[in-house]
Amino acid sequence: MFSKSKINEPGQKAAGGTDVKSETAADAAQAGTTDKSSMPLTNNSKAKAPASVLSTDLTITGNLRTTGDIQVEGTVQGDIRAHLLTVGEGATIEGEIVADDIVVTGRVVGKVRGLKVRLTSTARVEGDIIHKTIAIESGAHFEGSVQRQEDPLSSAGTKKDAAGGGKQGAQQQAAAKPQPAAQGNGQREG
Repeated sequence: MFSKSKINEPGQKAAGGTDVKSETAADAAQAGTTDKSSMPLTNNSKAKAPASVLSTDLTITGNLRTTGDIQVEGTVQGDIRAHLLTVGEGATIEGEIVADDIVVTGRVVGKVRGLKVRLTSTARVEGDIIHKTIAIESGAHFEGSVQRQEDPLSSAGTKKDAAGGGKQGAQQQAAAKPQPAAQGNGQREG
C-alpha cells in the first residue's frame, strides 16, 4: 500500500556503489548552488547543546533558568531551574534547585526538587529534598527531610502546603475564619 523511497536513506548506495548522500552533496558543490533544500538533512540540527559550565572562579547572584543542562563549579546565590543540574565538588548553591535530574557532589543550602536526585559521597545538602527517585551514597552529609512525590517539579509545593498545612496554610485558615462583629452602639448600617 505504501512504498518507501530508499534514495535518501543513510547508507544507501547508488548504482555505481558510491554513497547517495556524498554524491548529492558533491553535485551541489560542483554546481555552486547554495540551495539547502537540495542538500541532505543532517542530524546536527537536532544535536543536544553541551552543558553550560559555571567555573570555579564565578559567583552568580540571581536566579538561573534553562531547558538545557547546567554544571555548577562556582557559587550561585539564587534559585536554579534546569533539565540536568550537576553541582560540582567545589560548588556552593544557596537557593532552591529544580531539575529533572540532579547530581550533587558539592554543597547545596536550600530546597532540592527533582525527578531523579543523587547525592554522591562528597555531597553536603542542608534543606528538604522532594523527589520521585533518590540515591544517597555512603558519606553524603544531609540535614533536612526527604519526601517522595509523583510530580516533584510542580510549583504547588509540598503535599502538606497544598492540603492547607504548614505556615501558609495556617495563615490562609486564619484569614478565612469569621471575625467577631465589631462592638459599637448596636446599630448596623444597611
